[in-house]
Amino acid sequence: MKNGRSVGLVIACLAVLFMLFSSPVFAQQGKDDFKWPPMLRIATPTTQSASFAATNGWAPLLRNDVGVNVRVVPEDSELRRYMRFVLSKEFELASISSAEGAASTEGHDGYKTQRAQATRITWFQNDTPWSYAVRGDSELQTVYDLKKKGVRVAVASQSPPMTIGVQEALPAFLGWTKEEAAANWTFVPTGSYPDNCRTIPDGRADIAYLTPISSISFEMEAHPKGLRWIALPLEDTEGWARFLEIRPMAVPITIDFGAKSSIGTDAIGSAFLYYTRPDVDQEMIYRMAKWFDQSFDTYKDVHATAKRMSLSHFRKFLDTSPLPVAEGTIRYLREIGQWTEADDQWNNEAIALMDRWVAARNAAIDEAEAKKVRIHFENQEYLDIFNKHIEGIPVFKTRLQ
Repeated sequence: MKNGRSVGLVIACLAVLFMLFSSPVFAQQGKDDFKWPPMLRIATPTTQSASFAATNGWAPLLRNDVGVNVRVVPEDSELRRYMRFVLSKEFELASISSAEGAASTEGHDGYKTQRAQATRITWFQNDTPWSYAVRGDSELQTVYDLKKKGVRVAVASQSPPMTIGVQEALPAFLGWTKEEAAANWTFVPTGSYPDNCRTIPDGRADIAYLTPISSISFEMEAHPKGLRWIALPLEDTEGWARFLEIRPMAVPITIDFGAKSSIGTDAIGSAFLYYTRPDVDQEMIYRMAKWFDQSFDTYKDVHATAKRMSLSHFRKFLDTSPLPVAEGTIRYLREIGQWTEADDQWNNEAIALMDRWVAARNAAIDEAEAKKVRIHFENQEYLDIFNKHIEGIPVFKTRLQ
């Protein structure tokens, strides 16, 4: 009898173990031998940016959910963030605008002096609006009022797209060349994004290029003189055509979030994205994409811009994006039916285009080093080598319908 009970107990235990091992939960755990890195490192723009604030908002929630420590590091200089992310590999993710992503790949300005490496989109951060702003008491009422001599225009030197946005694209919208703008306007150089913005309330410049979603824009809006936004009217199709020739990653929009004074202004859309590199563990990127989607309701209220991180906003962005997406992200999107064969086609083209830029830029540096040519973005001898290698390569352009 005792032996019978023992046999029965063994059988019962085996049955329980069989049920446990065959259950979906255990099966998932059994297959899941993935280990998060000791630290997930993310680079963002300045501490006064919406990107830094939003990332710091969702990072603790990710840590609580999956157990990974997250370090968010602000780096205001776009070039330095690129170098630390792509070359030094100090980060697994970096928050960068789509315009800056294209500029860093194509080697604009200071990027010319650095070796290139491929990057990939992990997830959509927000569809950042950008516009030109003046102090509330400014005599400048419309963009066309700028077409005169003596206007002081702030220039943010740390970002090539921002520099081009005021020295070339804005004049192009008005029908001016960059030379005509230089002859008529006074450009006020600034060393950082916050400094660029503060030229408006402190009176150093008449107009500056900024985004209404950064904390400093709300600060400026509360200034006694206030803040006013200068629209680029959507109905001015010729002006926009000229603008987009200079800034091909931009999208014409009407601002619908950010500082209250900006709402309803016709302006520039330039998405902010979380980038990664192909050499980063794509299983982790897959899990990041899955978490961003499935935990959206958990983190959407940590910051005003976090509401833009939804799958629907990401999918809308992908419909016009020319930038390659990470393999791990594609795997997740395909699983949930949000990635198609048509997406494979444009993404493969985007990868091929990025590879061409990376190969050409690195070949230019190799040749310059072999010939002992000084690698500097203002050295014409180096520029001749650089331009020879990139000749004929198309630039990244938004796939507007």
